[in-house]
Amino acid sequence: MWNRAALCCCLVLSGIVPQTAFGQGGDEIRATYTKYEYRIPMRDGKRLFTAVYVPKDNAKTYPIMLCRTPYGVSPYGVDHYKNDLGPSPQLAKSGYIFVYQDVRGRWMSEGEMVNMRPHVPHKQGPQDIDESSDAYDTIDWLVQHVAGNNGLVGIWGVSYPGFYAACGLIDAHPALVCGSPQAPICDWFVGDDWHHNGALMLPHAFGFMSSFARPRPAPTTKFQHSFDYGTSDGYRFFLEMGPVAQANPRHFQNQLAFWNDIMEHDTYDDFWKARNIRPHLKNIRPAVLTVGGWFDAENLFGALETYENIEASSPQTGNRQVTENRLVMGPWSHGQWTRDSGLALGNASFNSKTAEFYREHIEFSFFEKHLKGTKSQADENAQTTEPEAWIFETGTNQWRQYATWPPQETVPMTLSLAAGNALELSGTDDSSELRKPSRDLGAAAEDQNENSAEFDEYTSDPAKPVPYLDSTVIGMAKEYMTADQRFASRRPDVISYRSAVLDRDVTIAGPIDVDLFVSTSGTDSDWIVKVIDVYPDDFPAPKENPQGVVMGGYEQLVRGDVMRGKFRNSFEQPEPFVPGQPTRVRFVLPDVCHTFRAGHRILVHVQSSWFPLVDRNPQKFVDINQALPEDFQKAVQRVYHSSQHPSRLIVRTLSP
Repeated sequence: MWNRAALCCCLVLSGIVPQTAFGQGGDEIRATYTKYEYRIPMRDGKRLFTAVYVPKDNAKTYPIMLCRTPYGVSPYGVDHYKNDLGPSPQLAKSGYIFVYQDVRGRWMSEGEMVNMRPHVPHKQGPQDIDESSDAYDTIDWLVQHVAGNNGLVGIWGVSYPGFYAACGLIDAHPALVCGSPQAPICDWFVGDDWHHNGALMLPHAFGFMSSFARPRPAPTTKFQHSFDYGTSDGYRFFLEMGPVAQANPRHFQNQLAFWNDIMEHDTYDDFWKARNIRPHLKNIRPAVLTVGGWFDAENLFGALETYENIEASSPQTGNRQVTENRLVMGPWSHGQWTRDSGLALGNASFNSKTAEFYREHIEFSFFEKHLKGTKSQADENAQTTEPEAWIFETGTNQWRQYATWPPQETVPMTLSLAAGNALELSGTDDSSELRKPSRDLGAAAEDQNENSAEFDEYTSDPAKPVPYLDSTVIGMAKEYMTADQRFASRRPDVISYRSAVLDRDVTIAGPIDVDLFVSTSGTDSDWIVKVIDVYPDDFPAPKENPQGVVMGGYEQLVRGDVMRGKFRNSFEQPEPFVPGQPTRVRFVLPDVCHTFRAGHRILVHVQSSWFPLVDRNPQKFVDINQALPEDFQKAVQRVYHSSQHPSRLIVRTLSP
């Protein structure tokens, strides 16, 4: 989810709405489009505020492009125009009827806002509403009342609007022929936004809710709220705040309803399950283009899960998928593909304008094909059919095309944590080592027969947690997803397992299974695992390097995530650790497509704090959202790598 108040398809950082990279300009939009505003009635009588931009050229009809958003459709008023229309300038120039709608209960729309409103699969009457029915009713009204439309509708959105786009695909209106959920939300407890594997993503949840969750008593065109941290040092701010239970008495004063919901629901209970859209992404009939970023700190999980669940549960004829279900994964941060060239993120360069390629050759052709029945010139010249998955392979920095994702031709490889801080790479003959590429938890059986175990040990101190970034920032910095990890490798509370120098390229594609045997002297603990690409010492610095970054020996984060230990067997029923007892902890790191080049090394970090990105675990089995300062304690952590208790990661590799 985008931080602070955001426009439908613009990223917001620190409450500032930047201009997009499109540069269409308000004058050009005024010259070619006429703006109208409507209050569209829903089946229960509530009216949703909707801005419609119609091409002035009425010599032909146009398809409708719909974006439903909680971030406002500003500027309000028929004399005030957006500077950019649609997901790209190519589509605006091609000519569409662009529709932006305030979702129920936000900005100028009537009704009550319910965050990730639960889907109602069996509606009994007009009072049974959800985001699918609101999209249906909106489309039904638009095709009947907006002049000059050709009867075909597409829906799109990025981040929270991506969730609304996905909802619109469920039980879709017949006129809705295609949709593009981009960085959509799927599940706010398991992997999107506020929680990863049950652990609270503290600065993201705090920063977003401090503005977005403010009450809106009545429809309004002005809903701008900001929070004054009083410092630019997020590490200090959140450490001094103390346990997350202190956020209300110190800062929010119980005024933020959804922050209170987060605090009250510490497990994967019915509140969170009702907001899991994945079971409802079935029997999808519109064509789908799901888009995500490999370095999206917010909704990487949602993009992968949306594609996977539609793929698994949509109509088939024999072995052939009826629904066109496509996936794009680029080397991007949250929404980066909408606003810049996609040439780099932080210190990681991708050697080409990846976002421009996506907008011009993938997104544009998708909507043109389904809404106008036309192909781009690039498609006309192409000799191959459209791939199901457009995947950017980092490391080699090139686009790949696959018939499925993950690719079927992968073979498993084990990365074993070994004595002497070594990482040993080996093939895995038994394909059953790989769990189905999903994020469901498997059983975590424990072996009680430990004899002279081999292990590495560190002390985790909640008063001195491991920083997630080697710089001073407030909030969740998007660059952390590719950031240099050398600072963490030097800490005594981070264990490093390093491979030998690779003598060939190693390409991994798909989710990464983590299978650890660990123990703690406490009764709960977080386990953070990071997979890192270590550059050679002679790796060249960029030509333009004003900050003097040394890329030789750079330790680039490729993927990392946290497992809150008490949820190792079940998100619904947390369990304490038995102090000192070797215990199996298994979870899945989100997918990657990355090549570790010959001459590089693979590095794995294991640690128990990642602050303030992840809230501190007191290392005591309690409801962490209600924990007191005295609950926080040091713990001695062990990571085992014996024959009885082997710790390892299992990756899927592609042949060169």
